[in-house]
Amino acid sequence: MTDHPIVLRARGIDKSYGGVHALANADLEIRAGEVHCLAGANGSGKSTLIKILSGVEVPDRGDIIIADKVVPKLSVVGSISHGVQVIYQDLSLFPNLSVAENVAMTTRVAGKARIISIPAARELTITVMKRLKLDFDPDVLLEELSVAQRQLVAICRAIANDVRVLFMDEPTTALTWNEVGTLFEVIETLKADGVAIVFVSHKTEEVFALSDRITVLRNGKVVAAGTAGEFDRDSLVEALIGRRELEERIVSGGVHDAPVLEVTSLSAPGLFADISFTAHAGEIIGLTGLMGSGRSEIADAIFGIIPFTSGRVSVDGRDIRSGDVASAIAAGIAYVPSDRLTQGVFLDQSISRNLVASSISSFASRLGWLQPKAIREGVDDLIADLSMKVGSPADPVSSLSGGNQQRVVIGKWLATNPRVLVLNGPTVGVDIGSKSAILQILRQKAAQGITVLLISDDVPELVSVCHRVLVVRRGRLVDEIVADNVTVEAVRERSIA
Repeated sequence: MTDHPIVLRARGIDKSYGGVHALANADLEIRAGEVHCLAGANGSGKSTLIKILSGVEVPDRGDIIIADKVVPKLSVVGSISHGVQVIYQDLSLFPNLSVAENVAMTTRVAGKARIISIPAARELTITVMKRLKLDFDPDVLLEELSVAQRQLVAICRAIANDVRVLFMDEPTTALTWNEVGTLFEVIETLKADGVAIVFVSHKTEEVFALSDRITVLRNGKVVAAGTAGEFDRDSLVEALIGRRELEERIVSGGVHDAPVLEVTSLSAPGLFADISFTAHAGEIIGLTGLMGSGRSEIADAIFGIIPFTSGRVSVDGRDIRSGDVASAIAAGIAYVPSDRLTQGVFLDQSISRNLVASSISSFASRLGWLQPKAIREGVDDLIADLSMKVGSPADPVSSLSGGNQQRVVIGKWLATNPRVLVLNGPTVGVDIGSKSAILQILRQKAAQGITVLLISDDVPELVSVCHRVLVVRRGRLVDEIVADNVTVEAVRERSIA
């Protein structure tokens, strides 16, 4: 690989919060026209380093060097003026404004303009979109666009500000495979124009598909750095989590013949139609398809979030009433939603309160009084069972890493002693170590007789744990992949056919 010029360098960066070292003597070199993956588990220091390099945080020690000059006090505005920008997971866009207004906003603010000229904003947006070979209406409101299109608008906004270094935090988390392909094409265009791309990803496939260089952080320290060719999957995983851990197909044994969850001719107009399948005790079934295929809506209907107009859902022969979450819970269905932050946990409440939120009645006496000792013991058992890393059960959930937050959501529902555990994207946004741990939890619970329904578009994840994979396309169940036929190639091919 020909070395490109270094455009941004972090040298010997230290940062502590209340005595906790977030970064310790961290070095990073970003080169023009290259894609650099910043990898690491949740809590490894990635976000802190990005905030320091974009002027959001100030390091305790160390230098930031831009264009061979040390920048002693880097602010957010200063970083933008140096061509450094960050696209965070929430994108920081304005849904009630047009595409053009969003693209022009930062440019106009940086230029201290009080009023945005709509014709000028449209012209700027069209010019930027042509550069990236994009084609959508600059006058449409952002809220009318898909997540993938909004991601591209955020990139256009950065380009409009003459970006030289673009940080992208988990850019593909909410994208389909096809949309990821479009994003990759845009990134290649930026590379060809000499822009340095730094992206954070927990997906090893993406890391090797995109990266020219890789830097791995663990516990605030750089533990590995080099060209992508110097890594393979095993060495990357070892650097990330400190040990080798392969993505193997390990399915739990002991699937029982008796049906537990029965879904028969389930339909909801405009969402899905004629969905039928049966799941048995101890079985892990995957439900997959492209985003918008109807896979998530089927899960929501099974749990009563979305009403179905015809068909039947039953657990051990007990019917679930349409659109009735309480009926589903009473029958033994538990549901881990796709968005843990808004649907799964109470971030400001304690770990303990979150873990008992769905099963609080089981900790009450016959007179209805809560029993603190029983709650403490139950919480301690869940924390141990799920190998959660917590300081104290009294700490807020917001203090935990993404992987441990997800385990809180899973634990909250396992506390209800479910017959059926439905999980919608349970490893989205968690690091590879936490992902492995969560999948192992699913295997263990299946081995204990729980029926697991896993909704995901992470193909290696499905292959790793599922006995069967059901494929949804345009709201219909179109394929079933069984036993040894469950391979990455088969699932991917049949999902996008």
